[in-house]
Amino acid sequence: MTRLKRDTLLAQAGIRKDERTGALISPIHLSTTYQHPEFGQSTGFDYTRTKNPTRSSLEETLAAIEGAEHALVTSSGMAALVLLFQTFPQGSRILAVRDLYGGSFRWFNQQEEQGRFAFQYAQTPDQLFDQLDNTIDYVFLETPTNPLMVEFDIAAISEKAHEVGAKVIVDNTFYSPIYQNPLALGADVVLHSATKYLSGHNDVLAGALMTNDQALYEQLFYDQNTTGPTLSPFDAFLLMRGLKTLAIRMERSTQNARAIVDFLEQHPAVKEVFYTGQGGMVSMKVAKQEMIPHLLNSLRVFTFAESLGGVESLITYPATQTHADIPAAIRHSYGLTDDLLRMSIGIEDVSDLIEDLRTSLEKSYDL
Repeated sequence: MTRLKRDTLLAQAGIRKDERTGALISPIHLSTTYQHPEFGQSTGFDYTRTKNPTRSSLEETLAAIEGAEHALVTSSGMAALVLLFQTFPQGSRILAVRDLYGGSFRWFNQQEEQGRFAFQYAQTPDQLFDQLDNTIDYVFLETPTNPLMVEFDIAAISEKAHEVGAKVIVDNTFYSPIYQNPLALGADVVLHSATKYLSGHNDVLAGALMTNDQALYEQLFYDQNTTGPTLSPFDAFLLMRGLKTLAIRMERSTQNARAIVDFLEQHPAVKEVFYTGQGGMVSMKVAKQEMIPHLLNSLRVFTFAESLGGVESLITYPATQTHADIPAAIRHSYGLTDDLLRMSIGIEDVSDLIEDLRTSLEKSYDL
């Protein structure tokens, strides 16, 4: 049989995993320990920190949709990031995109201060290529970046990185496997905050790592079993359920985002819009920074909250929320200024979303 297409893999995530009962949906295996059939024998499951049937079903689906040989899920996106970086040798030099999630920057900064790793940053693709030489051990990309939506050419960067002996890690949270498959473009590792689009319902905290590198996977598996940042069986079940609608959620959020961008680009209260043309993430700079508190307080359909990727539309103020740990001088130097708002466009009726923005922008702009 030919390999199933992505949308089929998503819709059928976790099915046919219970041969004994024929249950359509993968059961939630809550047991922390498993009986050995006989002395010296194992079912393949011994202790849930090491391996769990529900989690294994989820990991099989995640590997398939990213075109990976291996996948691991973790207790959060940051847990996935830390687990991966723990496999890097002491003193490794990492070239990262400058415009990245504030939590990643916070941890990178701590690691550098403690002397574990050295980091250097690039805001544009040209800057990254100029710095990518044989002194670099790893390249860390968020593409598109968060929240300025800068795209990086994964294939071109991976080709040059491998020429100089560096490996490429791509945070694929914003685009998900629906719009981007970094491993197929040459990346070595894909990382997700699975809390976001993969789950899609703002009710699961999770992370994921995918790779085709057998040795790296074995090290990640060993370290995860040793340190314990695993995903609970119930959360694995919820995440697997969320995956089933990933494709249609991404399509609807993209459709809504495009209509909202068309509206924002014509509004006098908005001076700049950041959008790549696909996905549900949109950022904008408003005409007057003093508008922001009233604008946020006026919204009735959008929710003023952190996070992204759910079915509900959210609006975030990065300066005091997601990117607050990045010093203002650094943020301002690359364009993340205090007049910027980031939106995660959900699947609501787009006319309601546009009217909510229209009313709030006009009220705050007239102050």
